[in-house]
Amino acid sequence: MSTSPDHQPGDALEIAVAALVGGGDDLCSPLRAAVAMPGAVVSTLGSPMGSATVCASTKLGARIDEIQIDLGEGPSWEALRTRLPVTASDLQVDGGALWPGTWAALRELDVGALFAFPLYVSTLGIGSIALYSMTARELSDADIERMSRLAAIVSSTLLRRALNRLDAPDDGARDEPYSRREVHQATGMVAARNSIGVDDALLLLRGHAFAAGRPVRDVAADVIARRLDLRL
Repeated sequence: MSTSPDHQPGDALEIAVAALVGGGDDLCSPLRAAVAMPGAVVSTLGSPMGSATVCASTKLGARIDEIQIDLGEGPSWEALRTRLPVTASDLQVDGGALWPGTWAALRELDVGALFAFPLYVSTLGIGSIALYSMTARELSDADIERMSRLAAIVSSTLLRRALNRLDAPDDGARDEPYSRREVHQATGMVAARNSIGVDDALLLLRGHAFAAGRPVRDVAADVIARRLDLRL
């Protein structure tokens, strides 16, 4: 398909910027469209906001993010740690040494390529944007620059939302589709049961999920329902 050399790339960026700064809830669609990727995911990782999926273009995207959050490794974590874009343009060969668990899981899902961009404001780490494709592919330098600019906007948006929630009453009415509230609750229960810190409790929860080949959220639900008793 032919494109106008003096319009499409710039227009795609401008449209994405306008959508992101316009205050809409959907952060993923503008990011995916900006570089013509099949899917996008936005997540918060680690402290201070906690690890959770903010949005995902598809169920597959949500699963990709859940795998990284559950295992505590992957391109999204590396991007946040290094504050640099991470490119795994061919998951048939990239990532096995860096993120063995995540790499194996993504290959089972037949994900071909995964790209991650850090989200941060000054010294405050927030999370990551992940873009994925079912086939191996590259992002151009211009694409990476474009996504880095959009990542700065998403970072500010997420921080602003977090600060606004501090001032908003919590009536419990909101149903977050990717909420990991159960994981937090189960972590607290495991910590109390074993008289350990929450970091160790989460590690125990993740370890059991990894060994069982199940999502951490499913294991957490069993802990809360007292179908599973995790003791050291």
